Amino acid sequence: MSATTEVTRAEICAVACAEAYRDNGEVIASAFGTIPAIGVRLARHTFSPDLVISDGEATAMRGTWAVGGPAEGDVEAWLPFNQIFTLVWNGKRHIMMIPTQLDLYGNCNISAIGDHARPKVQLLGVRGAPGNTVYHPTSYWVPKHSTRVFVPKVDMVSGVGNDNARKAGPAATRHHELRRVVTDLAVLDFTPDTGRLRLVSAHPGVSVDDVVAATGFELVIPSDVPQTRMPTAEELELIRTVIDPRNLRDKEVQG
Repeated sequence: MSATTEVTRAEICAVACAEAYRDNGEVIASAFGTIPAIGVRLARHTFSPDLVISDGEATAMRGTWAVGGPAEGDVEAWLPFNQIFTLVWNGKRHIMMIPTQLDLYGNCNISAIGDHARPKVQLLGVRGAPGNTVYHPTSYWVPKHSTRVFVPKVDMVSGVGNDNARKAGPAATRHHELRRVVTDLAVLDFTPDTGRLRLVSAHPGVSVDDVVAATGFELVIPSDVPQTRMPTAEELELIRTVIDPRNLRDKEVQG
């Protein structure tokens, strides 16, 4: 490939985030981070046209617009903050959050590092993570896959993992569904039986050993781990000229 057509790691990650929204139907697609924001726009423009994406304020918008810029298109619906919960409490949103820590069952920490009584670092607090994970599908985006993020046990449970949801019973498991974890190295999901984190694919140029070395616990690894799919020519054109013409993606993921 020439220098102008070479696919970057950021573009591969954006497509992997888009794939997390394939066949989701008519749900609110909420994505935190530049790469996931590119991914949801790409998914709706191509293979998941029923996704609902807001302008970041109070309207759902039709069309495809650039990340980091104003929403351009027709207003599809009025979504004020006090009406959002009517939808999300019934499983009608798929969110992609960024965890500070994530353990083998998908428990997420965005609150504090260290002992809760005297933490070393104070972070965001739990925010909406408990409700997000219990009330509707949740995926995660990890810009830097490392043992600092993927830990055997999170310092505080902000988002509910598979083990804790099962312990809590039907009230917690009714809409609890951890779907995908996309990182700068790989794509992962959770096994249906044990609820443990499983390697789905490794990005081009990344080996299974690379993923294992960057993970602080034992992953479930199938006998055959494929390569994460490459973007199509159409997807690359959309990413580069419509969705992210300022190339903000390479500021989040390099390589």
